[in-house]
Amino acid sequence: MASSTGKPIDVHTWSTPNGWKIPIMLEECGLPYRIVPVNIGKGEQMAPDFLALSPNNKIPAIVDPEGPGGQPISVFESGAILQYLGRKTGCLYPADERARVSVDEWLFWQVGGFGPMLGQAHHFRIYATEKIPYAIERFSKEAERLYGVLDRRLADHEYLAGAYSIADIAVLPWAKFHEKQGIDAARLPNVKRWLDAVLARPAVQRGLAAI
Repeated sequence: MASSTGKPIDVHTWSTPNGWKIPIMLEECGLPYRIVPVNIGKGEQMAPDFLALSPNNKIPAIVDPEGPGGQPISVFESGAILQYLGRKTGCLYPADERARVSVDEWLFWQVGGFGPMLGQAHHFRIYATEKIPYAIERFSKEAERLYGVLDRRLADHEYLAGAYSIADIAVLPWAKFHEKQGIDAARLPNVKRWLDAVLARPAVQRGLAAI
């Protein structure tokens, strides 16, 4: 857990790609936090107390006791949480508008496509009780296309938006499971280089180990 003299942020989460984003960000920014497990395998995301924080019944959600004006605030949706923490700390979310637009483009690319489509590929390939060839083919092909977009971007950018940012934190936990999505990272040299670099960061390792 990151060290700081501030009050810890409660992170309501579970060990999923979206769930890992927030501990990684908090570790990178050096903010204190406390993991509040929400066991989605047991349906705890449907509990009224969690619904009050996350109306969509999805993890993660946070409660920051030192929000705007020094008052508590709760935030749901992983992309919104990353942006909030970036604005709060000035960490990994640039103030320059042109640079911020680039970060936001790739953040929304992840939350709008890379995550949902890879989640479907993962589900129909691994977890679906009925193997549906059409669904497997559809989402596997879309996963392959999205990884192609990622590899092309990383061909001439060290990180997604140039400098390491919340966009990389958003993409990483999904890309980490590329094999389960039917993707061979060895065929994507730029993705492989980026994955190795980001996974080697101590804060990323601590964040992944937090839940």
